[in-house]
Amino acid sequence: MNGDTVTLVHRPFGDLVDDILTSVVGGVVNEPVRFDLKVLTYALAEPADPVSGVRGITGTASGVPRTFLARIDFVHSAATNSVVWLEDGTLPDDDTTFYVDYFRAESRSPLSDINVGSVTRTLTEAVGREIATVYEQINLAYLSAFVDTATGRSLDFVVAILDVTRKTAELAEGLVTFFRADGVDGAVTIPVGTRLVATGGQVFVTSQLRTLQAGQVRIDVPARADVAFAGEDGIVAAGTISEQAQPIAGIARVSNLDPTLRAAADESDDELRARAKAVLRSLGKATLAALERVIREGRGTPVEFFDPNGPAGHRSEPGTVTVVVDAEPERLPSLVAAVHDTRAAGVLATLVARYVFITPRVLATIRPGLSGPGQAQVRADVVAAVGAYVDGLTRGQVADGAALLEAITGVDDVAAAVVKDVVVARADLTGAQAPVPDRSLLRSTSAPGAPASDADLEAGTYEVSATLDGDPWWIALAMSVDDVLVEVGDAEG
Repeated sequence: MNGDTVTLVHRPFGDLVDDILTSVVGGVVNEPVRFDLKVLTYALAEPADPVSGVRGITGTASGVPRTFLARIDFVHSAATNSVVWLEDGTLPDDDTTFYVDYFRAESRSPLSDINVGSVTRTLTEAVGREIATVYEQINLAYLSAFVDTATGRSLDFVVAILDVTRKTAELAEGLVTFFRADGVDGAVTIPVGTRLVATGGQVFVTSQLRTLQAGQVRIDVPARADVAFAGEDGIVAAGTISEQAQPIAGIARVSNLDPTLRAAADESDDELRARAKAVLRSLGKATLAALERVIREGRGTPVEFFDPNGPAGHRSEPGTVTVVVDAEPERLPSLVAAVHDTRAAGVLATLVARYVFITPRVLATIRPGLSGPGQAQVRADVVAAVGAYVDGLTRGQVADGAALLEAITGVDDVAAAVVKDVVVARADLTGAQAPVPDRSLLRSTSAPGAPASDADLEAGTYEVSATLDGDPWWIALAMSVDDVLVEVGDAEG
């Protein structure tokens, strides 16, 4: 590709006027000459006026456009009708084109007076001004297409490609203090776009880059409410911004020492550029940074990554990546969808979580007189009731058999119920296989420490542990209507 054609040409007003005047009096304008650093003398294509000689030369020096100076950078040799570059002057870049304007030795143009104040020059300057204005408008349009040079509304359009929107004054802002972790030395950088969460669920994003210098124990960083929390939703009390959605190594905790307030002005161009670049850096398909970003945005926490380039024990097959996350079971489907949308084509991305899966097998006695569809609805209601109970469990909390049985018998039209079996399995965190059966997690509460018996299951005196190797896991339900059998009870009276 010719480098001379890929850079936007920017013509100053003075160069344009010189070109037009040279053309009006019958001269040669922008004669292209290829520069070779080993050659300093270049013959002109046509005889130049021996007195007026070369009017001007433009080209590229050190990668930027330049107008070269006569008798400083070059001279015109009338004897050889050539341009001679001076060794102690500024030379064009090697293998680039420079352009020469010069008066012909014999011109037939009727116009010759190009002095300041002449009619020819006055008209030429008027035309040159209009052309220079067009060049500036073209240059502005060109610069408006890049995040580093666009401003105002143009910048809004550029960052919209990344689904980034300028934060307006209706979004609350405040200072969030980042505290250094014990035992961590050296500088710690808090990047633009770091996401923080308040106790009420409001999301805030840092708007400026800050560095916690060696010896500093804390630093204040400006942050604004996310676009989903405009207006009063972004006003939070002091001490409520306390969670890092994206943990930073070396930072122990965060807090806002003052309440957030309505912003005084819209987000500046510099802040918007920095935030857009932060989003862009994390948008690479199937990179670990991209996967981590979408997981954290979905309120999950990545725990481990298994990828082909990982260390021993954390390596996956080529073309695959497995992420172990910490997230409530009800959030997992949305996280899986987000990871699937982010992965690159041809890369198998698997999301696994620290889940203990339980499948209760239930025999429910229902009231007589229910139709077939009615019985099917009761079975679905039993699954929904068990699901509601399990969804209410927190990380590490056991599933209690008595509470589970109470949820089942609380379903309308269920007169009695018995849990015949509970299938327990734990997730394989490497993603290499399906959940692994683990009945050791099913324990009796009537005889603490002992495995649950069939009598314990029917009586509800059992529990399913959610702690493995000292780590708290989540209880997740893996139950369908096929796991519920119904029998019709005796008619009343």
